[in-house]
Amino acid sequence: INETMKSAVFATLLAAASAFAPASQKASTTALSAFEGELGAQAPLGFYDPLGLVADGDQENFDRLRYVEVKHGRICMLGVVGYLVQEAGVRLPGDIDFSGTSFASIPNGFAAFKAIPAGGLVQLLLFVGLLEACVMTDLTGEAEFNTDFRNGAIDYGWDTFDEETKLKKRALEINQGRAAQMGMLALMVHEQLGVSLIPSV
Repeated sequence: INETMKSAVFATLLAAASAFAPASQKASTTALSAFEGELGAQAPLGFYDPLGLVADGDQENFDRLRYVEVKHGRICMLGVVGYLVQEAGVRLPGDIDFSGTSFASIPNGFAAFKAIPAGGLVQLLLFVGLLEACVMTDLTGEAEFNTDFRNGAIDYGWDTFDEETKLKKRALEINQGRAAQMGMLALMVHEQLGVSLIPSV
């Protein structure tokens, strides 16, 4: 019985050790080497993929995830500014509908969804759909990279920058977008916890 137990323990340890076989290490090493030089792999973390979303080294998948990351970062940068401006009490003048509901009467944050009239919510959804279909996409095929949504209409001097400056600005956008995504999450959590977002003077 003692030998049987030792054999069973040995077999269990061997099976557990197979989870750390070199083949899986090779796959993550390949992914690491494939993407460690990509834009956004910056100090202090370098290339950071804790969930192994691009562990297979698939460039197409990486590009899609980067596209989603940058787009959500841009949305959150706008969202954080809008959230804080409204939390500070700044509102549009006038009414939001014909019945006299003023913009000033609409609360900030999650409570706004209950206070905005149904027609206003429909307009918001249609506007987001319009942005998704006609603005936040490469319609003309002129994009320099997969998150270039200028569509030949907006430049702001981008074409005057050298390649090093362009890469630096794109890296800044990625980092700011990452921070804004964390910031937006923190704002929503603080609101649900009932913590004031604007410190009292």
